[in-house]
Amino acid sequence: MPKRLILVAGNIGSGKTSLTERIGERMHWKTAYESVADNPYLPDFYANMKQWSFHLQIFFLGHRAQQHLDMYEDSHSAIIDRSIYEDAYIFVRALHEMGNITERDYATYRQVFDIVVKKLPAPSLLIYLEAPVDTLIKRIQCRGREMESSISRDYLELLDSFYQDWIAHFDLCPVLTIHTDDLDFVHEPKHLDTVVQKIQEKLAGKEEIKF
Repeated sequence: MPKRLILVAGNIGSGKTSLTERIGERMHWKTAYESVADNPYLPDFYANMKQWSFHLQIFFLGHRAQQHLDMYEDSHSAIIDRSIYEDAYIFVRALHEMGNITERDYATYRQVFDIVVKKLPAPSLLIYLEAPVDTLIKRIQCRGREMESSISRDYLELLDSFYQDWIAHFDLCPVLTIHTDDLDFVHEPKHLDTVVQKIQEKLAGKEEIKF
C-alpha cells in the first residue's frame, strides 16, 4: 500500500484516540495525538476561557499544522487523532458562539487559519466517528477525566450540530463515516477487523461511505 495520511475526526468521546491507537498498531502506521500534557495554555484556559481561548487556539493551530506536515513528510503512513480543520469549523466556532472569543479575534483567527491550511497537503482519508450525544456523555463519565467534568449536554449538542454542518461540506479528501454507538473496537477484535476492512476499501476507492 502506498504511503497515506489519515485523519480521525469526531466529537468528544466518539473514540478518536482509541481508534488511532489500534489502527496504528494494526496497520503499522505512525500515530500522532493532540497536545495536552505539554500544552502551556490549557490550565489558564480552563481557569478563564474568555481570556485565554484565542491564545489556546493559536497554539493548537501551530501545533496541528506542524504535526500535519511532519506526518505527511514522514516516509511511513500515518494516522492523526483529530484534524487541524476541526479547530476552526467546530471548536473555535463554538467558542465564538458562546462568547468566549470576540468577533475581532474570531476574524483574525480565521484569516490566519485560512492562510495556514491553504499550504497544507491534502490528507488521503478523513475518518469521521459519529455517536449520539447520550453515548458521548456515558463515555465521558466512564473515563472520568477531571478536565471534562464540566462538559454539558448543550455543549456536546452544539459541537454535534457543527460537525454535521462541517462534514456535509468537507471535500478535501474521501470521508469514511463510522457510527461508533454499537462498535467496541477496543475490546471486540471483530469490530476492529470491520473498521480496518472499511478503511482499506475506502483507500482503494470503493464508494461506500457509511456503515
